Order: sequence, then structure tokens, then C-alpha cells
Amino acid sequence: MSGYRKLGRTSSQRKALLRNQVTNLLYHGKITTTEAKAKEIRGIAEKLITLAVKEKDNFTELEVTAKVAKKDENGKRIKEDRNGKKVTVFEEVTKTIKKDNPSRLNARRKILSVLYPVTEVPADGRKLRSNTVKVDMAKHMFEEIAPKYAGRSGGYTRIIKIGARRGDGAESVIIELV
Repeated sequence: MSGYRKLGRTSSQRKALLRNQVTNLLYHGKITTTEAKAKEIRGIAEKLITLAVKEKDNFTELEVTAKVAKKDENGKRIKEDRNGKKVTVFEEVTKTIKKDNPSRLNARRKILSVLYPVTEVPADGRKLRSNTVKVDMAKHMFEEIAPKYAGRSGGYTRIIKIGARRGDGAESVIIELV
């Protein structure tokens, strides 16, 4: 007897399906799926959340100076003439960045090995390609999901049965983050 549900798919299809479902669960907070898939998703999602909770504060903050192009009120770079050539004007800016410690970096890589990249599309639907934003799911896990579950030891998801699916009679459920 196997230690996991095969879900009627080959191993590569099953892995892709579960990665997609876990990514959507962690990004949206809840999804509707079948009971068997939800029980498989739960284990993967809870391990990722536990990893994020353990490593959420494991970083150091560094002060870094960077050269940034000066911009006018329209957002265009300011250029000035030097020896007959137009050259962009730069200014030095001090930024504070978070540098992951080795164990947090390892956790980030494990999280990113499971989750798919997420692209956020604007709600209005116009200029789709130019207005899309790529979401850093590891950052989302460390900064939004992990602090919410910091005082909790497991049990981050809830499965609610909603009845049989109309097409094939499969038991449908809603799996959500608690």
C-alpha cells in the first residue's frame, strides 16, 4: 500500500497538480477542490507554513548605498550635457535591506522549489501585459502568512465539505487557511 494518494495521474502530473493547488491556496487563502486532493494539499501546505514560521525572523538588516538615477515629476531620467554628450545624473541613496541568514535562505529555496511563480493581473483587464506584477511567494510566506501563525503549533488549514460535485459526484470541499 502506498503512502500517498495517486489521484489517477502519473507522478509528474500529480506533482504539477499539487504544486499548483498549494500555490493557489497560499496565495488566495482558500480554494475549492475534491476531498482526496485537499487531503494531499493539506500536508504540503502545512509543512511550508511551518518552515516559514520557524525562519520568519532569521535575517540581518544591512545599510547599503546605491546609485539611483534622478527623475523629474514625469518619472523620466534627468540628463545633462557633459562634453557634448547627454549623461544621466545619478544620486547616492542609502537603503536598508534584509539579508537572509543561511537557514532562512535554505527555507526560501525549499519554499520556491514547491511553489509556482505567481503573476498578479490588474482587476480592470486593460493593458494586461504592461500592468502585471510578479509576486515573490517566499516573501509573501515570510511577511504575511508566517506572522499570522507564529503562536500556533500546526493546524493551519481547515477542510469544509460542501457536497457532491454535479458532473461526476465527487465529494467537493473548500480548503482554507485558518
